[in-house]
Amino acid sequence: MATVINMPRLSDTMEEGVVAKWLVNKGDKVSEGDILAEIETDKATMEFESFYEGTLLHIGIQEGETAPVDQLLAIIGDEGEDISSLLNGNEAPKADTAQEEDKAEASDSDTTETATIPEGVEVITMPRLSDTMEEGAVATWLKKVGDTVEEGDILAEIETDKATMEFESFYNGTLLHIGIDEGQTAPVDALLAIIGPAGTDVSGIKDGNGAAAPANKNTEASSKAPKAEDKTEEKTESTASTQNGGRIFASPLAKKIAADKGIDLAQVKGTGENGRIIKKDIESFTPAATKTSSAPAKESATASPVQTFTPAGEVSFEEVKNSQMRKAIAKSLSASKFSAPHYYLTIEVAMDNAMASRKNINELPDTKVSFNDMVVKACAMALRKHPQVNTKWTDETTVYAKHISVGVAVAVPDGLVVPVLPFTDQMSLTQIGANVKDLATRARDKKLTPQEMSGSTFTVSNLGMFGIQEFTSIINQPNSAILSVGAIVKKPVVKNDQIVVGNTMKVTLACDHRTVDGATGAQFLQTLKQYLENPVTMLA
Repeated sequence: MATVINMPRLSDTMEEGVVAKWLVNKGDKVSEGDILAEIETDKATMEFESFYEGTLLHIGIQEGETAPVDQLLAIIGDEGEDISSLLNGNEAPKADTAQEEDKAEASDSDTTETATIPEGVEVITMPRLSDTMEEGAVATWLKKVGDTVEEGDILAEIETDKATMEFESFYNGTLLHIGIDEGQTAPVDALLAIIGPAGTDVSGIKDGNGAAAPANKNTEASSKAPKAEDKTEEKTESTASTQNGGRIFASPLAKKIAADKGIDLAQVKGTGENGRIIKKDIESFTPAATKTSSAPAKESATASPVQTFTPAGEVSFEEVKNSQMRKAIAKSLSASKFSAPHYYLTIEVAMDNAMASRKNINELPDTKVSFNDMVVKACAMALRKHPQVNTKWTDETTVYAKHISVGVAVAVPDGLVVPVLPFTDQMSLTQIGANVKDLATRARDKKLTPQEMSGSTFTVSNLGMFGIQEFTSIINQPNSAILSVGAIVKKPVVKNDQIVVGNTMKVTLACDHRTVDGATGAQFLQTLKQYLENPVTMLA
């Protein structure tokens, strides 16, 4: 029989999820334990596994789509089974992966399930609150057997392998049974609790789910639960201690929301167990106007010379979906930074001769050369003298590129692209200038081809035009190095033992220590410096 699987609640604060990737296709055979999809929550991207066997008959949320918790995610059943009634919104056996998996596993038919679980009774199992969670421990029960439970009430605090999280109820009713006591550890899907109408006999459910509990456990738990009068006294004492500056009892989630909204917990009346402040108390809280208006009067009475100021505003955020380019940049740069052992070398270059040479070159008709073009040319010539920098690393070999193709980082609205100048060392300064200008323009218009952005053996990144004097870059894999170019700065310098005004520029070389040793990187920068400080040598 077909089973409906809804978008699971994979974190304590998750309200919706994004299907990052489906790992099975419609029509595929699915076994219990198979990973169905990767789901992106508000905290992490987690693998979501199947608790059922069968054929994937329907996918309700496509890759990249966002959907709220409990929306139809998929349907698993027998191959060729008619699921039209489920897709049309009729009642169907649901597999709320956080709480109801044990129902679907109990049998293959509705008849067996309804015979085992009385109407209105909900069986809650140990939820999977993280992607790596295999078991959990009940740190604290916030409800007792016999207590009335409403949807949204916090039932317990559950300790996972990553954090202690609040676990809330998705049902209304009476807490009829607790399957895991405080301090006890149990695997995911073990019987955690049963909620249903007051007085319902759930002994058959406990036995059927393998709960090791004596027959009189409900009676014992009920006898331990405080009477209504005692609970009233406890709440009164808790409120009094709060008003007198004592401890404020609030759930971690309530404290977090209160902090975000700037709400003083001392002003909030808790409706949870023993007056405990819970999430819904914060969300429904409205500050008392009388307390606000009385503050100035109190200050006036004490003749305080300084008036207190409380900033007011709304904490707000905007989520912008990551573009495919941004995801690709994040993936490639993370791989480079975490795999290649980076080190950095910085050198300062005198740019007076380069500035004079550029001025003379640009006075020629139809000629336009930038300082970045001069840097690119100097890098290409320096790479010819230091082939160790023009390499790439593999697990078995170091690959020496016999050609030189310099990539030039270009900022575009969605991120960063690196168009490549093939055989850069064979180009003149004016050819480099014309090609870089053309590539940069087409990059911003998103008209570059993949071939024009691949094949670099070295990369130049220049932020000097933004006034950045010195910075470091992440190596553009599979290159072994990248040069970061800063701004030209006018400053006092020493020439012939005299302090004079000069123009200097700092460049920083990031090297992959697997292929480029420190001495090699330093020698490359010395050669680069000689070319830039004597531009005429680049014209030879």
